[in-house]
Amino acid sequence: MISGLSEATFTRAGVDVAYSSGGDGPPLVLLHGFPQTRAMWAHIAPALAAGRRVICPDLRGYGASGKPADMEDYSFRAMGGDILALMDHLGHDRFDLVGHDRGARTAHRIALDAPDRVTSLTLMDIIPTHLLLTELSYQVAKSYYHWFFLAQPAPFPETLIAADPDFYYHSCLLGWGGATLADFDPEQLDAYRTAWRDPDTIRGMCNDYRAAIAVDLALDAGDLHRRVTCPTLVLYGADGAMARAYDVPGTWADRCTDLRAATVPGGHFFPDTAPQETLAAIRSFLDRP
Repeated sequence: MISGLSEATFTRAGVDVAYSSGGDGPPLVLLHGFPQTRAMWAHIAPALAAGRRVICPDLRGYGASGKPADMEDYSFRAMGGDILALMDHLGHDRFDLVGHDRGARTAHRIALDAPDRVTSLTLMDIIPTHLLLTELSYQVAKSYYHWFFLAQPAPFPETLIAADPDFYYHSCLLGWGGATLADFDPEQLDAYRTAWRDPDTIRGMCNDYRAAIAVDLALDAGDLHRRVTCPTLVLYGADGAMARAYDVPGTWADRCTDLRAATVPGGHFFPDTAPQETLAAIRSFLDRP
């Protein structure tokens, strides 16, 4: 799936966590977003594995990882718990953490819940979940309508998506920054399609968004006083919906004690459409003095 990395599965409390790993050196976790899989890192992880131990899991509900039935099992805390348990299993006490989209929200939760475990944090193309949901701008409501569509009670969104999964998820990939399908690697697209054509994956991804509103919003409201204390990079697409609607670094300014920011050309899916620029930005941050 990712050249040079081996594939394995770890099971936590009955939920499989599928992951790819490789390289030697300080551990680095890469977390994908919606509607993707760890294949998102195919053009980034191998280069980072030269000098680091890179671990790329599929989030629960996505890819080859487990898809529990209950919505409450899809909170970012539950997803983050999978990652912490996986790193325990692999013998890594501390690690650098990079996440995009849902993976970034999971990474943020890990940094709040287990600050002693995270050496550095890279958040890609998100604003804080609590801010997005409580101060929704009309630009984001239009572009990110899927937050509220996917969160509708089952089986409403599942039924509509299952009628043509490729059509729906292609619209997501193309709707947040002007990309075309030609901008995506065909092998990565094939991996995404294989995953999202599975009804259990469709359900799992819907439950992810249901949990964000039903569980994570309350968790985040209770943690508004907490700060991420490790060095943090906010990396976002210069042409994406987040950049058009928000001062993205500004939304994180009072939530992180050591913050820096950078942009990458493109929209929301810049790790797919601009992998070399994304790699350079990650490397620059990880290799900072």
